[in-house]
Amino acid sequence: MKNWAGKKAIVTGGSSGIGRAVVDRLVAQGVTTAIVSRNPEPRPPLGRAYSLDLTQVPTVKTTIASIVAELGGIDFLINCAGMAYIAPLAEMPLEAWQKLFDLNVTSVFQVLQGVLPTMRQQNSGTILNVASIAGKQGFPNWSAYCASKFALVGMGQALAEEEKKHGIRVMTICPGSVNTPLWDTLGDMPAHFDRSAMLTPDTVADTIVQMLSLQGDGIITELVLMPNAGIF
Repeated sequence: MKNWAGKKAIVTGGSSGIGRAVVDRLVAQGVTTAIVSRNPEPRPPLGRAYSLDLTQVPTVKTTIASIVAELGGIDFLINCAGMAYIAPLAEMPLEAWQKLFDLNVTSVFQVLQGVLPTMRQQNSGTILNVASIAGKQGFPNWSAYCASKFALVGMGQALAEEEKKHGIRVMTICPGSVNTPLWDTLGDMPAHFDRSAMLTPDTVADTIVQMLSLQGDGIITELVLMPNAGIF
């Protein structure tokens, strides 16, 4: 792994699950890391906590831009924040649909607009979006989540083409089921959802760090990471 001392990163959703595991690894490598979350926890000296509700879309771009300015630049952006909602599409309330898209898609768009001017000035930077296997195929009762993750994958593909001339790399990881606190918010899970057989946040975070570590002349544009148990 490269020596990342002095590098700067922003991790959204950095207080739990995949985001927290990514933060721990970046800080351990000497990266000054901004943890963006509604309830960020105190961190070691290289971890800086910023409270931001990403569903409050109008505030996101300016807040992220101010964080970049405070950091004095930005080398890595890892978009981990997200939510899910389980229901047949015919029964999903419009407010729930809009809240999910605000967090999973629109807030990412605004975070990107907050960091891209600085990355372009630097002519460097790596963006990694955490999508899902649900961004590659549809699952019944997960219509809104699938739609949001398909959108995130497509946005990443287009952005990669737009920004490569500015020296900016854009990557997407699509994990299968990961045992994170997200499942605790979704009510009763079907019996076949064995959380112990899911990927761990540590496994996903290790993979993300490996993607970020790739030499500058290469890029993993998209990676699907599945648990050995397959799709649940």
